[in-house]
Amino acid sequence: MELTIALPQGAERFAMTGAGEINLKLIREALDVRITSREGELKLSGESDAVGRAAHVLNQLADAAKRQKPLKRQHLLELITMSEQLQQTTRNGMAQTDGSRDPINVDVGLSVYLRDRRIKPATPGQRTYLQAILDHDLTFCCGPAGTGKTYLAVAAAVSLLKRGIVRKLVLVRPAVEAGERLGFLPGTMQEKVNPYLRPLLDGLHDMMEFDQVARLMASDVIEIVPLAFMRGRTLNDSMIILDEAQNTTRSQMMMFLTRLGHGSKMVVTGDTSQTDLDDPRDSGLVDAVFRLRYTRGIAFATLDKHDIVRHSLVQRIVEAYDKTDKNRQRPNKSSNYDENVNSDR
Repeated sequence: MELTIALPQGAERFAMTGAGEINLKLIREALDVRITSREGELKLSGESDAVGRAAHVLNQLADAAKRQKPLKRQHLLELITMSEQLQQTTRNGMAQTDGSRDPINVDVGLSVYLRDRRIKPATPGQRTYLQAILDHDLTFCCGPAGTGKTYLAVAAAVSLLKRGIVRKLVLVRPAVEAGERLGFLPGTMQEKVNPYLRPLLDGLHDMMEFDQVARLMASDVIEIVPLAFMRGRTLNDSMIILDEAQNTTRSQMMMFLTRLGHGSKMVVTGDTSQTDLDDPRDSGLVDAVFRLRYTRGIAFATLDKHDIVRHSLVQRIVEAYDKTDKNRQRPNKSSNYDENVNSDR
């Protein structure tokens, strides 16, 4: 098999190929492919699986060079190792050129990077949610704490990255929580942001080795960012997750949804009963579900107390709050979500 890839010019070309074209040499040796650089192009030849893996790695190098973040040797070796999953995907017929969806069996479980570890849905609701993620480019999921909204979305993202179906994970959270704002917290901006993003890191560390997460973050394959930093970006071939979406405003939600690029998937999760905005009626999650409820190609999943997989007390706590809200005849934010979804039907 032969394949041609365009080379960037100037500093980007140097960052992509490495000093003395060391990056190309590493790929040649690791994947047993022939790579020649001529007239602004790279020509790849060899076994089809090896050429596909090499092209995947070279595209990652090109993206890193374009962002002015050239990859170090250890990060390149990590990408080469990950590219083996692309070979397995092709061999098993998972990556198809007709645009059809990846037929992952959620009942068997999602394969992640930790050896002998598979992530399976624990309830029928979780199974429906996980299947929706795999079958749609945009999925909304609402539900109370402990239902696995974030965890399953991260599991799907890691599995798709491992298979080579996406090239990048972008995990996003609004930095608004429990009545606090970034300005009231001590430390640098990074130190302020880290606590808000910790739940996403916890999910990753349950599916990858700690060092592997660090390397993939350093090479920008995994990116964890506050929502405010998403403006102006277009994300292609990526899995993008917005967590705690009930704390977005309407304008923030629109900004986030329009970041979706070609070959990407997006998952939006939130608990409308735990909105930390000054006025919960301004929640971008509730507004988006209402506006987009009939839009073709978008999936909506709702998890409830029966899907809670944390400590058994969590389910009883959710039931107690729901019962109290009903007795006081005050519709909670979760019911507002249901009303918006079901109105005009």
